[in-house]
Amino acid sequence: MELITQFSIMLVNKPGVLAQVTRTLAQARINIVAMTMMDSSEHGVLRVVAKDVDHVRRALTPLNLPMTETEVLLVDMSNRAGALAEVCGKLAESHINITYAYCTTGARGGKATAIFKVSDVKKATKVLKASQRKLSDTKQQLRRSPAGRA
Repeated sequence: MELITQFSIMLVNKPGVLAQVTRTLAQARINIVAMTMMDSSEHGVLRVVAKDVDHVRRALTPLNLPMTETEVLLVDMSNRAGALAEVCGKLAESHINITYAYCTTGARGGKATAIFKVSDVKKATKVLKASQRKLSDTKQQLRRSPAGRA
């Protein structure tokens, strides 16, 4: 889990605009970690997360599109039924509101990536890190020692 910058790019609802943005990112050799597109009748909002924030900023600036940057949580989860529900549940138990979320699935190693915009990033980070530690400790306890395997 990590804090990461998300770019929200306002796009005119016309053919080719999304292609122009994604082509620009491709030509700059920027690997998109996650993205989502939302539309209304007047415009669309493309939300993009990539690891190299400065590189994304430099690539998109010449397009002169309205754009904002937001700090979001990137959470790696196992790609299994219930993984997203567990993360959402931990946040809910701590009274942290999820404004929006989107996910990728089927990544290498059986992982899924979720992006969360939450009401309290610091608290959410603390809650989810504590949850990961507990899960890791439980897995360690479930493993038998080499002496116990004989």
